[in-house]
Amino acid sequence: MARKASLGAPSSARSQVAVAPRAPRTWLDRWLETCGDLARLSESHPMLDAVIDAIDGRMVSIDGQWLADFASCNYLGFDLDAEIIASIPEKIDQWGTHPSWSRLLGSPALYEEIEQRLTNLLGCEDTLVLPTITHIHMSVISLLAGSGTIFLDGRAHKTVYDGAQFARHHGASIKRFRHDDPQNLEELLRADKGSPRLILMDGVNSMTGNAPDIPKFARLAREYDALLYIDDAHGFGVIGERSDDESSPYGKRGNSIVKYCGENYENVILVGGFSKSYSSLLAFIACPTRLKRMMKVAAPPYLYSGPSPIASLATVLAGFDVNDRRGDAIRAELHRKTGRILEALRELEISTPNHSGLPIIEIPLSDHKDIDEVGRFLFERGIYTTIAAYPLVPKAEVGFRIQVTAANDDEQITRLINVLTDLSTKFRLQTASTMARWWEGAELSKTANR
Repeated sequence: MARKASLGAPSSARSQVAVAPRAPRTWLDRWLETCGDLARLSESHPMLDAVIDAIDGRMVSIDGQWLADFASCNYLGFDLDAEIIASIPEKIDQWGTHPSWSRLLGSPALYEEIEQRLTNLLGCEDTLVLPTITHIHMSVISLLAGSGTIFLDGRAHKTVYDGAQFARHHGASIKRFRHDDPQNLEELLRADKGSPRLILMDGVNSMTGNAPDIPKFARLAREYDALLYIDDAHGFGVIGERSDDESSPYGKRGNSIVKYCGENYENVILVGGFSKSYSSLLAFIACPTRLKRMMKVAAPPYLYSGPSPIASLATVLAGFDVNDRRGDAIRAELHRKTGRILEALRELEISTPNHSGLPIIEIPLSDHKDIDEVGRFLFERGIYTTIAAYPLVPKAEVGFRIQVTAANDDEQITRLINVLTDLSTKFRLQTASTMARWWEGAELSKTANR
């Protein structure tokens, strides 16, 4: 007996029912998907997008809980220095809170004094100060590169990368070389016939705390008629020229990586900032005077941007005075405190890529998915650190970064070491062998945290 016909449209008709096409994914969809881990963390994690209610020395209060602050980049503790703080009122009485002119229109005499003292400290031909390092990268890199070739270190800071991309839209081409690999760079320089040539790289790396072999890269720049452009945001103020009577392996005077490596400024441009070691909103580029003159008529931040507030200019000048009198003693204490933490990590067999002894200590996790739980573990035990989540860093390098400052006291460091001891028994961290794979032919990383 024949089966009853099924209710509804016949199968042939049903098969012809149109299914609404899925809307194509937009750039925003792709971007939100890439940043999904970070977005979820920023909405729920107490150490991301946090509101700091109060500070007490190097302690911070968040939602009523006090934590030892190991996320500050105020390496020399100048943000809390009484002498530096006391320098602000007099300058504000003289100049008001903020000069609203662009620097092209007019600059308070404080700028001239800062640039003269900075030039003497760095031992370079000339300097120009602008509000931020990002301002400098986004304006100066394209000026220097023109329609030539940019050779970009594979782990250069994201702001350097963005500056290179901006230059590409203005006619430059980009070639990336393996991180801290002068041989790979030389291969690219030898094969390239473009001009001008600009080599972009970090000084002290903002995640590992390590520095490249600047003399090797400077030699290549001179040999191949290129310009070596170094972003030493984290080195300026911490490391400096070496001498037999230095008080620590950080060197003397804090005059940055070029002097630390015993180099000069031939074919070298140095970019740095006062926002870390000097705790002030200001940045600089060390360059020949001819280039400084060109930037005064061609760099948008000089022509159009509002300047740094007077309080920051005052604290930079006072910071120079403190650095001259007490800077090396402060750096010696910073080295000692950093050494305590690194020694404890060695005893606990917790691996870190830091082999320089500088006060930036990254601790990567074995599983990037643990970052939320690890961060909460630290927070609940009173430790505030920088969370390095994907996509700020590659998944293999997700973890947390400890920044040590001269204002962290020994009691806070002891607390940190005790918490790290407990953490190492509850979570899987990277080992020396897994970290070694970062550098063994890994894909060039496009992002890095600052």
